[in-house]
Amino acid sequence: MSRAPLYVIGLLLFASLATSPSRGDTLKDLYFGEALYYAHQGYFFEALERLDTEVKQYDEIDEPELDTLYFHIDDAEFSLGDFELRYRMHHRAGRAIKAVLEGAVDEVIRNDAAYRLARIHFQKNQIADALQALQRIDGKIPDSIRDDIEFLRANIYLAEGRPKDAVDILKGLQNSDSFGAFASYNLGIAHLQDNQRQAALEQLERAGQVATDDAAELAIRDKSNLVLGTIFLEGGEYDKAIPFLNRVRLDGPFSNQALLSAGWASLSSDRFERAVVPWKILADREVTDRATQEALLALPYAYGKLNVHGRAAIFYGRALDAFGAEVDKLNASIESIREGKFLQALIREEIRKDKDWVIRLRSLPETPETYYLMELLASHDFQTGLQNYLDLADLRRKLLAWETSFDSFDEMVDIRHAHYEPLLPVVDTEFRELDSRMRLRIEQHKMLVQRRDHMLTTPRPEFLATREEQAMLRRIEHIEAQMHGSKSPFAESSMRRLGRLKGLLSWTLETQYHERLTTFDRNLRGLDDAIAILQEKYDQYVRARQAATHSFVGYERPIKVLRAHVQNSVAKIDNLMARQGHLLEVVAIEELVARRGRLENYGDKARFALADSYDRATQAQAKAGEQ
Repeated sequence: MSRAPLYVIGLLLFASLATSPSRGDTLKDLYFGEALYYAHQGYFFEALERLDTEVKQYDEIDEPELDTLYFHIDDAEFSLGDFELRYRMHHRAGRAIKAVLEGAVDEVIRNDAAYRLARIHFQKNQIADALQALQRIDGKIPDSIRDDIEFLRANIYLAEGRPKDAVDILKGLQNSDSFGAFASYNLGIAHLQDNQRQAALEQLERAGQVATDDAAELAIRDKSNLVLGTIFLEGGEYDKAIPFLNRVRLDGPFSNQALLSAGWASLSSDRFERAVVPWKILADREVTDRATQEALLALPYAYGKLNVHGRAAIFYGRALDAFGAEVDKLNASIESIREGKFLQALIREEIRKDKDWVIRLRSLPETPETYYLMELLASHDFQTGLQNYLDLADLRRKLLAWETSFDSFDEMVDIRHAHYEPLLPVVDTEFRELDSRMRLRIEQHKMLVQRRDHMLTTPRPEFLATREEQAMLRRIEHIEAQMHGSKSPFAESSMRRLGRLKGLLSWTLETQYHERLTTFDRNLRGLDDAIAILQEKYDQYVRARQAATHSFVGYERPIKVLRAHVQNSVAKIDNLMARQGHLLEVVAIEELVARRGRLENYGDKARFALADSYDRATQAQAKAGEQ
């Protein structure tokens, strides 16, 4: 596995940030750091790709405590589940997080894992399983997710139809920095579910007056006021509804619905001139919005109530023209989707690099269908299906990039083969000669070690004689052999002299035996170090020789298998994309057909109302002329 310089960046980014909750150590594994680096940027597939490989390699080594991932293995396994969760691989994420829960890990990590598992179940609408996962949380809870856990628990209670239990939790989250505004709104909804209407109204009013500059909390504040106004509007308390509807910001995400409801509240209380104001503002907005389309009909209706039939006719005419133009656009949009342009627009890389890429789709002149699909694109079900399609498209691009990289691997192998193949025969020939000499020396060393060990139990002084002493001893023994049985008159005296010389030599060897044995042992130990170095060099060569061979031998089959696997995966993804894309297109076309039907119905109403307004305007002019 190649290691990119990106690891260094990962280390720099996370050396001070990424610490092990279970050990408190700073980051020690660079490869884990690279995965965190990609995850920090939102590239969870790349993070998974690297961390999954690293953990698998760690699981296969014999001595894991020697690997740097050993210090972070609990965090790494937990992060795998976290990355899979963020990449929406809920099944794998659930298994990984369950493994953490069932393992011997620090309670902080275990509680964090239990929370994430509960969140997975809640997102999949598995409410009972989500609550069961939360019940496994015990002991020390990370401060960073303490409010998250309680907010999730409250939402689970609301989903289970237990608003009273949710109320107790949401009250404690009122002052939360992260969930204060959301908890305040949800508390009002919980009171509504519990049939505590007055408490719900009071709580929603408090949520609708939250002082904040956060965009999400401002939206929650607008939502609270819109819900309050809607409650009073549906209850026939029109005067009470208007102040809350007027609190909704004109540039907020709920402004169109608030303007529409404000107009109906004024109209229902017979204040027609006040209904004109919000509807006039709304009628000038994006005509693809449902509230705007309804306002195009409601505005001339209000003018008709004010007996300004001429103006009503003008606005009915404008509405009719707008509806007709939008029906034409819808027809073009449906045809565009059937031609596949909608899916092509969704996977455009330059669009999706922008965090507001869904909104930017509106600016594409070649994709008229996106004008009407903002609401559909924002729905959870369609977003899930759309994200699956986009993930498949991303994965297909990655697989195609990997497929082209196999040619680079083949080229690398060929370059290594061309480099090493001419060199290895010459190196092997020289090494065989050196190897025979090395083996001889190693065998001689083993023999000397055995002789030393033997002399420790059975003294053999003659083994420690010097070269001159050995020559002298052999010479004496040779002369003795020649003089044995000799009849010479000097034989006896010569034998005595030889005996004295041999005795002197033996005396020297016996008396110096321990000293010589010590010196021999010391020299042999020095030779042990030299032999160890020799063996180490020999092992280094063998490893280097094997590495040189392994750098270009045996890659053909794995690359071929991987190339075939990638090609099969691309074919499978093409099939899945076709099915998923067709499903998205069918859903989008059904939505556009429904919008077209609604617009055609609005157009019919506008046509009849236009004729009626002209008649009334004509009658009013006639009466004015008679007077």
